Amino acid sequence: MGRTISLAVALATAVASCLGLAPVAAASGLSVDRSGYRLDIDRAPFRLTVRHGGQVVLRTASPAIDFDGGTVTNVRSSHYSAGNLVLSLGTTDPARTVQLTIGPGEHRFSLAAQVRPPSAGRLGVHYDLASGGHWYGQGETTRGAQDPIAFQPWPLETGQPLDPAFGPAEYYMTEPFWFTSRGSGLYLLGNGVKDVSLGNRHPGVFDLTELAGGELSATVLVRDTAREVFQDYVGIAGKPEKSDAPDYQYREPVWNSWAQFYTAVTQQGFLDWARGIHDAGIPAHTFSLDDGWSAHYGDFTFNAKFPDPHGMVDQVHRLGARFGLWVSLWANPDSANYALAASRGWLLKSKADPAKPCTVQWWNGSAGIVDLANPEANAWYQGQLHQLMTDYGVDGFKFDTRFFDESCAPYRPDLSMADYQRLGAQMADGYDLQGVGIRSHWTGAQRNGFVVREIDKEANFAALGVAVRQLLALSTVGYPFVTSDMIGGSDGQHPDRQVLIRWAQAAAATPLMYASTSPVGFDAQTVQYYRDAVRLHERLTPYILRQRDRALATGEPIMKPLFFEDPQDQAAYTITDEWLLGDGLLVAPVLTEGTSRDVHLGHGAWFDVANHRVVRGDLHDYHAGPGTLPLFVRMGTGDTDSLLAALL
Repeated sequence: MGRTISLAVALATAVASCLGLAPVAAASGLSVDRSGYRLDIDRAPFRLTVRHGGQVVLRTASPAIDFDGGTVTNVRSSHYSAGNLVLSLGTTDPARTVQLTIGPGEHRFSLAAQVRPPSAGRLGVHYDLASGGHWYGQGETTRGAQDPIAFQPWPLETGQPLDPAFGPAEYYMTEPFWFTSRGSGLYLLGNGVKDVSLGNRHPGVFDLTELAGGELSATVLVRDTAREVFQDYVGIAGKPEKSDAPDYQYREPVWNSWAQFYTAVTQQGFLDWARGIHDAGIPAHTFSLDDGWSAHYGDFTFNAKFPDPHGMVDQVHRLGARFGLWVSLWANPDSANYALAASRGWLLKSKADPAKPCTVQWWNGSAGIVDLANPEANAWYQGQLHQLMTDYGVDGFKFDTRFFDESCAPYRPDLSMADYQRLGAQMADGYDLQGVGIRSHWTGAQRNGFVVREIDKEANFAALGVAVRQLLALSTVGYPFVTSDMIGGSDGQHPDRQVLIRWAQAAAATPLMYASTSPVGFDAQTVQYYRDAVRLHERLTPYILRQRDRALATGEPIMKPLFFEDPQDQAAYTITDEWLLGDGLLVAPVLTEGTSRDVHLGHGAWFDVANHRVVRGDLHDYHAGPGTLPLFVRMGTGDTDSLLAALL
């Protein structure tokens, strides 16, 4: 093993000069130990090891760093500059080195790697997955052909996710932040496109690769627990400044037509669906008309299936509900708006040929994207939204779109992909999103306080499990106001009654409910179970609103993993089908066929709501009939009495 340079991660900017430390020669060592954790740097072969409380909490793999044409081998020289430790790293390419700058700070340190001489190619930093224990973060995950519709591992290393286009412009809800069961975390800086693999490209290795520019920067966080690392990231990304959804949208479901009809929706079918839900006594604050209403994608005119849009909206209002409409920034070439926008330069331009609109692929073919950074294009697009509200009485919108694509050129050279996320958020924030929310992401988007909806799911039990794991993933990267995909799934299929009932029950114990498939088309018992789930959610609403207010004050998730509350419970780190709603309510829904499941309870005493008893420890073969959602109230907290009053 090579010689080691030891540097305390808590070293502040001026520590080196205050302690009288001289620049470090290549053959000498430095040992400064502060705040109880340490960064060890092995000279040859080069390796970084982070220790906290005597335990390894993060370690680089071999090779630790690579780039186009070479890998890092050893530390050639080192010195201090402005309180940072600067290393010159030798590589297998005799013409190139890598400069690694380590910037110490309280409970964290920064890493900035640059290929020297400068390179336009990729640069990757690689970590040993096992060194961190279990891994979480990132948000929605993908693995090759598997996208977040049917794929979401928890913890991450159990699924070997791979995202070769990781960045602010992708449609998936992703976040450049990961944290571990051992209290370490990584926050990746920069808005470029990255390749991210957790054990997929190389077994047991977390590969973080910046695809262009020859530079990569990150912050390493070190804390006692995973929850504390998450809280540090909230300090970086920001907590919600407001909740985009008013109280009534937490209390009752929003009903969207997509999974009920897909694009075959008609005016009469939509109204019959809404009336059926209303007449069955199932609450609804909004009925939202999804895809299938416009003449062409990109146009804001109703097609022939909707002969009287104004009358349709009026009838929804007479049911005591609001009316919502699905819209997008995508415009297909056969639309009138595409021709107009292209002629006036209101679509994003092609990076390859800026004289032409950028052409992207989405699930409805080829399209251009309205350029929100162009003030005229932005005003034109929003003018059409306001016209729909004025002409027909539309109350709000479901925005379903990408704001940018990597193949496009920005309106100005100084605008990044993350800037387009910000522009999209600013535009959407001017409208009622009706509890459907918006898919706007990347560090800082948390401040907007939007409801965040998952990507579509298949209509089966496996997808329900994916939905639950994805809610936990989104909640633990800073988005507390989450809603699952439409109850029952929405990926071109229809659920059976068991899936629909169990999905409704699970959704009842999440922050908001997002519905589509009507139970009215099933038997009376299904309608009753569904109605019971919605009524349960209504009873939980005062508690959920208190958790919302807590999230606004602290950034704390509403829906969280069990290990946030009990970090010493090692079994909790791999629980995939339970969660805490707030700190006081443990939810253990049935996510498979059948009427029983095992339940893992955290420390202390819990009140079993279904069986009116106090229980402790794990429960095996817990019976939960088709109308039962297993709920457990933590005893002895400030919420115990109010929760029991609401649930009994």
